[in-house]
Amino acid sequence: MNQERDPKQPQFQFNPNSNRFALIFLFALITLFIISFFFSSQNTGLEIPYSTFLSYLEEGRVDSVTILDQFEIRGTLQSRDGERTLFTTKIPYYDDMLMRELREKGVRVSGDVKGVSPLRIVLELIPWIIGFLFIWFMFRQMQVGGNKAFSFGKSRARQYQDGKKVMFADVAGQEEAKNELQEVVEFLKNPHKFTRMGARIPKGVLLVGMPGTGKTLLARAVAGEAGVPFFHMSGSDFVEMFVGVGAARVRDLFDQGRKHAPCIIFIDELDAVGRVRGAGYGGGHDEREQTLNQLLVEMDGFESKEGVIVLAATNRPDVLDPALLRPGRFDRQVVVDMPDVKEREAILRIHARKVPLGEDVDFERIARGTAGTSGADLENLVNEAALLAARKNKGVVEMEDFEEARDKILMGVARKSRVLSREEKEKTAYHESGHALLHFLLEHVDPLHKVTIVPRGRALGMAVSLPEKDEYSKSKSWLMDRIKVAFGGYAAEKIVYNETTTGAKEDIRQATEIARRMVCEWGMSETLGPVALGQEEEPIFIGKEIARHKDYSEETARKIDEEIRNILTSALNEVMNLLGEHKEKLDVLARTLIERETLTEEDICELLNMRPRRVPGEA
Repeated sequence: MNQERDPKQPQFQFNPNSNRFALIFLFALITLFIISFFFSSQNTGLEIPYSTFLSYLEEGRVDSVTILDQFEIRGTLQSRDGERTLFTTKIPYYDDMLMRELREKGVRVSGDVKGVSPLRIVLELIPWIIGFLFIWFMFRQMQVGGNKAFSFGKSRARQYQDGKKVMFADVAGQEEAKNELQEVVEFLKNPHKFTRMGARIPKGVLLVGMPGTGKTLLARAVAGEAGVPFFHMSGSDFVEMFVGVGAARVRDLFDQGRKHAPCIIFIDELDAVGRVRGAGYGGGHDEREQTLNQLLVEMDGFESKEGVIVLAATNRPDVLDPALLRPGRFDRQVVVDMPDVKEREAILRIHARKVPLGEDVDFERIARGTAGTSGADLENLVNEAALLAARKNKGVVEMEDFEEARDKILMGVARKSRVLSREEKEKTAYHESGHALLHFLLEHVDPLHKVTIVPRGRALGMAVSLPEKDEYSKSKSWLMDRIKVAFGGYAAEKIVYNETTTGAKEDIRQATEIARRMVCEWGMSETLGPVALGQEEEPIFIGKEIARHKDYSEETARKIDEEIRNILTSALNEVMNLLGEHKEKLDVLARTLIERETLTEEDICELLNMRPRRVPGEA
């Protein structure tokens, strides 16, 4: 559907009729070059040295000469058989005997002025031609761009096209965010419903969320639902190398919005232009701050901007200027959160609508195994599964393709080409078996999904858990068992080989981090109690803390270290005892893992005659 252009707004387009003069001028310039090269390459005769010319003159072979500007001689030579040849030579010095010798030899002498080369004329005219074209182009742009030279001050906002409509039905999950935005859509469609109650339309809505959660997609859905003009622009499009361009583009953007009111203006990645003013070290960016100041004025200044709603998206609300976030500018902050398990399932079904699926595909299981992923991650997962199926020349995408795609995205590409020695493979198998076995021996851990010794990324193997449901807070029991599972590989190596390997590095780091946060942040230490110790580290550019602020004494620091060490030591001792009691199962699991490389929860239950793990409280 083509959009009608506003006749009040001139548009600069290339029109052969209106630009005929430029085309004719360019054609004439090319023709002039061709002619100049033709004349400059005309034959002026055989070029000979001046000494050779004097020899020919002495022999009487020179018939006639023409002296040009006292520096060049052109003439004709007569051979012994009467044939005449054109020649030219340069006079390297002033020869006062030349005319006497020419008269003595009876040579016809004439003089002339050397003409200017057409090529030289063209080369000297080129700077003037370029200057003329520059002035002509600038004049055209000033006429079209509203007296803004080169249209640097014109905003680069693009109007949303109807042919690419996205509706709220195309956005899975995010019901709370859609409800907030639906109210904005209804206000634009039926403002009297709200104004008769004394309500005013919100001036700005800020979409806040992690990367890939669908902020831009929601903005496109608002455009599709509202049916009003929708202009979208990136925050980085405002500021360039020229001073004042950013503020001019903000003014022009809101001028367009007022002409098309009611309308929506969407600014993506707002933090590129809206960062807090005067922050950081070494001074602020004056041009960026001018742009932000103009944005603040346009959103809530003296002039009325009725009918213009500003939508913006950012994943860094902590760096935005407080003046942007106050009521009257961005009245609402809509949090676009990571999807839960039901929303992940719905997102997978939406992205898989055009994918031929096998009968064994279980989106619920895939959704449970992708906790913490965003909508963009899930879209990538479906695409990777389709690519894997196509690579195998399948007709449909099966469950194993989705499983492999998920493992590839979350854990890295399987490095099956890496050859491990028998000893290293055995140590890796015992290490991963220690992790896997604890999923069945501990009470508060998530069920095991699979254990593998196929290298992925930087890891030689891994044991992956599969949460039955999304949890937004964790108990102390779960955290302690998570530390114990992390120590599973370390303890298994210690029991079997009486020594450990460097493969436990990441496990120890993870366990230590959990224990530190239990003591310093979550108040789970019996000795120190519910006290928050240490402030969070702030980025330098916000202008706050440079490093972590130590707000406790050296005695407290010593107690923190002791408490962390006690938590880790007690967890490791319990793991050593558990795996020592079930050494036979550890051996069986490790030997089977060496043979089969990958085992699922069902495989381990059948192998060790154990029941599958269930989440506490589940029937």
